[in-house]
Amino acid sequence: MSGSLAGKVVLVTGAARGIGEHTAREAAARGARLALVGLEPGRLADLRDDLGADHAWFEADVTDQAGLVDAVRGTVERFGGIDAVVANAGIASRGTVATGDIEAMVRTVEVNLIGVMRTAGATAAPLIASRGYLLIVSSAAAFGALPGMAAYCGSKAGAEHFGHALRLELAHHGVAVGTAHPSWVDTDLVRDARDDLPAFRAALDRLPWPVGSTTPVRACAAAFVRAIERRQRRVYVPRALALVQATRSLVVSPLADRLIGRSARRSVPVMEAEVRALGRSFGRHTARPGPGER
Repeated sequence: MSGSLAGKVVLVTGAARGIGEHTAREAAARGARLALVGLEPGRLADLRDDLGADHAWFEADVTDQAGLVDAVRGTVERFGGIDAVVANAGIASRGTVATGDIEAMVRTVEVNLIGVMRTAGATAAPLIASRGYLLIVSSAAAFGALPGMAAYCGSKAGAEHFGHALRLELAHHGVAVGTAHPSWVDTDLVRDARDDLPAFRAALDRLPWPVGSTTPVRACAAAFVRAIERRQRRVYVPRALALVQATRSLVVSPLADRLIGRSARRSVPVMEAEVRALGRSFGRHTARPGPGER
């Protein structure tokens, strides 16, 4: 197949749905061979069947190093190497630190941050061999903070800075590392959060552009694939988020605390009550949230 990624091997975590699925589809359309890694074997198999026999899927949890290593080994055995990795797997828990399920918040950090570390560790050798590219999916949440998202914001900020340090560690091997910073993308994860918590949905609707905008998932996937092609250092979805990043010190300033705090004093108790009534800590489409968690 001809295309800008013709013959390149791209491994995507969290490939069963959402951004990961559509990034895989976009990369395949440009000629890449995909290793689809995730927790939903039925969806992964269906996606591979849609893409064709030139692709492969592997069931693996990004918090399980042995499972990731097996997936990477299987990819290298099947395709001969790995040219690019998209560390995309991510989840978002519900609730505040004071009243929510702390184990669900820990699980969020384990997937979003520790999962990125484990993915990087498992794929470092083949990326060094190919002088490849690693795209770490952080978030616009790395630039600021919203109440009810402490674990998510912390994990995504950690993923961003992990990427900065890793870039320096791998540069002499010819490996490029990028971080991606989407705002709200029209995926199951975002739709579940909006459906589950009316107070959270209202808070999102009050956010100004561009942090309050919602991007179609295919547009986000296209931006990620362009990043692979160009070995980009940073990816913003939408691109105007670069302006927010440039002024991030203002986003977490005392002034911002006062502005957000005014509405938070009213919205946080409502959100906490909604989470208690919901009776679970993750969205309906979150795959295997963790032992004993809902």
